[in-house]
Amino acid sequence: MRTLVLLGLVGLAAQLVDGSLGMAYGVTSTTLLLAIGANPASASATVHLAEIGTTLASGASHWRFGNVDWKVVLKIGIPGAVGAFAGATVLSRLSTEVAAPVMSIILLSLGLYLLIRFTVRGLDRKNLGKPLRKRFLTPLGLVGGFLDATGGGGWGPVGTPALLASGRIEPRKVIGSIDTSEFLVALAASAGFIVGIGSAGIDFAWVGVLLVGGLIAAPIAAWLVRHIPPRVLGSAVGGVIVLTNSRTLLRSDWIAAPTGVAIAVYIVIALVWVAAVAYSVRRHLAERDVGGPVLDKANNPETEATGAETPARVEAPAAETA
Repeated sequence: MRTLVLLGLVGLAAQLVDGSLGMAYGVTSTTLLLAIGANPASASATVHLAEIGTTLASGASHWRFGNVDWKVVLKIGIPGAVGAFAGATVLSRLSTEVAAPVMSIILLSLGLYLLIRFTVRGLDRKNLGKPLRKRFLTPLGLVGGFLDATGGGGWGPVGTPALLASGRIEPRKVIGSIDTSEFLVALAASAGFIVGIGSAGIDFAWVGVLLVGGLIAAPIAAWLVRHIPPRVLGSAVGGVIVLTNSRTLLRSDWIAAPTGVAIAVYIVIALVWVAAVAYSVRRHLAERDVGGPVLDKANNPETEATGAETPARVEAPAAETA
């Protein structure tokens, strides 16, 4: 009973973070399941079965608050489902010990880029509204889905920074679209695990409590991301990526850092992250007070409802260029 209560709380906290920042549900939940003795395939299967419900609720909540770009959802979600099914069916024979550090280096680089870009410059509206092409979204979905199934999490850490780095979609819609498309990934991964290991290795009580916790948190997270300024949200996401992947690298066989060294690195990263978010908040408030280029006007419910201001701001530069 104690384990079930703990899992429920983890499911709630993980979905709150995932729904607000577009990542971390799978990583958080899978880590706990592995810590209490579940094997990798069963842990990932349990999390993905729970995610069928949590991502459906999260997607509905994000849609309700206007955080979803449905074209992006389909273009990245369908290849993501293909990659997730493939990853789930080969997990028992696949070693990710070498792949994980390599991917962490890539994600760490993206995280640093996002942290610096959004903290220093805010949201660059120059490319905002330009369509994201299939030749970018399709391979991104395939890789993200495959890593998500084989690693018990990874759809958000792969998809969120890549879409943010493109500069073509608002941070809140990046998060909403990634969370919504994850429903397809979770559904395909779950089917792959059932084909690969059957249902005997899955504890459905664990699935249930993770699901309940996630369902409670989903609408709260969608409301939060609807009202957090893009500059602040980008800094927060960048910090999550840097911290998460630094931990992976420090614990890998490549580095195997002593505990004291690892803790010192985490503290430094956390302090820099907090300072960056605080600076982003201060800059956002300053720009809003002086009537300057407030970068989160797309988050204004009245603007969203009329649909008048954002398209004009996006299309005007394109018309001048032409």
